[in-house]
Parts: sequence; C-alpha cells; structure tokens
Amino acid sequence: VLLGGDHTIVLPILRSLHQVYGPISVIHFDAHIDTWPSLGGITEQSRVTHGTFFTLAFEEGLMSNTSIHAGIWNKLQGPELIEHDEEVGFELIMAEDIDNLGMDEIVKHIRQRIGNSPVYLSFDIDTIAGTPEPAGWTGRETKRILRGLAGLNFVGADIVEVAPAYNNAGDITGILAAGLADDFLALLVTDKPPKRQVKRRRTLANEL
Repeated sequence: VLLGGDHTIVLPILRSLHQVYGPISVIHFDAHIDTWPSLGGITEQSRVTHGTFFTLAFEEGLMSNTSIHAGIWNKLQGPELIEHDEEVGFELIMAEDIDNLGMDEIVKHIRQRIGNSPVYLSFDIDTIAGTPEPAGWTGRETKRILRGLAGLNFVGADIVEVAPAYNNAGDITGILAAGLADDFLALLVTDKPPKRQVKRRRTLANEL
C-alpha cells in the first residue's frame, strides 16, 4: 500500500507491476477520471500530469481493457472525453449512481467488471473530501463498497492527494485516509467480503 502524494505516482507503479503481471485492471476511486488526452508540451515529461497518467499508461500497454472508475463527481466536458475514457479501457460509475443502484449493486458491478484479473486499487481522497467538488460519496458509503471488493486479485493499492492545505484543525481527512489504508491492507489478505449479521428482532412475545 502506497501513500501519497500526487496521483502521478500511479504511472511508475503500473510500470513496475507490468513487469510481473503484464497488463492489469485498475479500480479507480476519484472525483475525476484522470484519463484526459495528453496533448504534449515542451518536453515529453510535461505530458505527465495528475489528469493524464492513465492515458499514458494505456499508451504504454500497462492496463487491461477491464478497468473501472468509481465515485466520479466532477463535470465532464462533453461526450468526446467519455469516448476517450472508454478507449483507455475504463467503465464509469458516477457518484450519483449510488442513489439509483445502491451500494450492493455497485459492488456487484465492479466485481463483474474486474473478474479474476490482477487488479490495482488507486484511491484519490477527493472521492470523499479534498477538492471543492460537491456531492460525493460519504466515508461510510465508500468503506462499505471497499469491503465488498474483498477476494478480488489485488496486487497493490494506494491512497493519494491527501493535502494538509485541505485538512482542517480536526485532521478529519488525514484520519479518514489512515482508516482507508487499514481497509486496503485487509483487502490484500481477505478471501471474501464479511458477512452481515442478521439479528433476530425482539418482540413483546419473546419477553413474555
């Protein structure tokens, strides 16, 4: 589990994992899709930004065609961006989809998309908090979705973009990030999602 930092750290991580596993799937929790077209600049290195690194990973053949975004809630600038995102190999789950689908259905969809392939989990803290994008998932919703992914073939994970400038005096964002990192460690060693305990409802008849 890697802690960041700028989200561009994912590109060298995927390069390293590719040497062992070949092309892998990515589960990407974020407010933004990070598959913006990389149009170049003064140098080749200037193509690498925290919004283009997945596009570069696709160009280098580092990812399979079975990756997925979860919790996206920024404004998408036209259908061309979504078409490019699909070309890079991602499917899209928007933040508001949780209202129509529910958490269990989102978990099911992610699991079906990934299947048994080696998968890397990349988590930008602005899925929940950080950048000023309104209407994202709560920490509780996110943690429950994450726990539903236990048993997938995880080969690594990160939590990134935890910036002190966006933290408050109570360190809420930092504490949330630490709790998520603990969940990631559990995902790496757990074979299946935890079962819910169904408690028997007590009635007056039981008491008499």
